[in-house]
Amino acid sequence: MTDMPLSDSVRVYINAKPVDIPATATALDAIEASDPDQATAVRNGERLITDSRGIVTDNDAPVHNGAIFRIVRARQSAAEDPDFNPL
Repeated sequence: MTDMPLSDSVRVYINAKPVDIPATATALDAIEASDPDQATAVRNGERLITDSRGIVTDNDAPVHNGAIFRIVRARQSAAEDPDFNPL
């Protein structure tokens, strides 16, 4: 049996947009390739990366072929909410 060479790139989807990136890329690298402004917002904590189920993904999570990522607004924490009432 012959070993099949691994592809140097993978196709992922960022907000439904296909993006071809190196197979060694991270979720944040994929966002950067798709939209540098959104990647900056992720780095600044204004946006988060989620998977196809809406679960927050680490910025340094490795990508795989067919991965689906979405960029969502980061929620403000209770400490930043002037109307927060813990009672």
